[in-house]
Amino acid sequence: MNPTPDSKEWLFEITPKNKFLSLNFKEIWQYRDLLMLFVKRDIITVYKQTVLGPLWYLIQPLFTSITFTIIFNNVAGIKTGTIPPFLFNLGSIMVWNYFTACLTGTSDTFKSNASIFGKVYFPRIITPLSIVISNLLKFGIQFGIFIAFYLFYYLRGSNLSLNISLLFFPVLIAFMGILGLGLGMVISSMVTKYRDLNNLVGFGVQLLMYISAVMYPMELIKQKLPNLGWIVEYNPLAYVIETSRYMLLNIGDISFLGLTYAMIVTLVIFFSGLLVFNRTEKSFIDTV
Repeated sequence: MNPTPDSKEWLFEITPKNKFLSLNFKEIWQYRDLLMLFVKRDIITVYKQTVLGPLWYLIQPLFTSITFTIIFNNVAGIKTGTIPPFLFNLGSIMVWNYFTACLTGTSDTFKSNASIFGKVYFPRIITPLSIVISNLLKFGIQFGIFIAFYLFYYLRGSNLSLNISLLFFPVLIAFMGILGLGLGMVISSMVTKYRDLNNLVGFGVQLLMYISAVMYPMELIKQKLPNLGWIVEYNPLAYVIETSRYMLLNIGDISFLGLTYAMIVTLVIFFSGLLVFNRTEKSFIDTV
């Protein structure tokens, strides 16, 4: 009997991470069944004991769009050109909701999964990844509602048209998910030591929405508040929202320089979040 069997005899080999940045795609693929199980858990458990269930996916963006239309378009007088204000707001909110769902869901990863992490080994990155993937279902439902209202306004004679850039819309959504994942991993790592930070996430997301051009075109803020317009211009989310409206509604224009800036910031935040996440997972169980 060989007391020291060769490592090739083992199906999986767990070794300590010795890199600052570690994203083992092979290991994630080996645990793909667990990833899908977490995705299923995230989808089912959220609305399992609710009256309306998945209909909440539809109610929230619809009521928010109606509220924005009344307050910002009818009362404040923000113009959306030939695009119906409700459709303008629904398209922006749909994209914004996916980002916020990824951010808020992943920002509590270590705290909410401490009992699981302390008992069994699996790549910890699977947990926030499952949140990003499961939120794609919510986004898909809301996108279906957007298409329905788009057809409704089109058949009523609204001046709506598509452009070839719509083919790249999935890439834009992927970057929104990556940005939400990166920021969420940073916040989740900090929450292990500073519990009250998690309470500020919801409040911070609401403030961030107002400087992300969700309910107004970027050009408008430059015209109305030229001294404060730089705040929106330095916000990468504003360029993503503005580009999504161009792809979906053919309104405004694409700033390739601004979009490139947004993509670079997204990748920097993601890899920074991955670095902090990898360092925190080694010792978080002692502080949570």
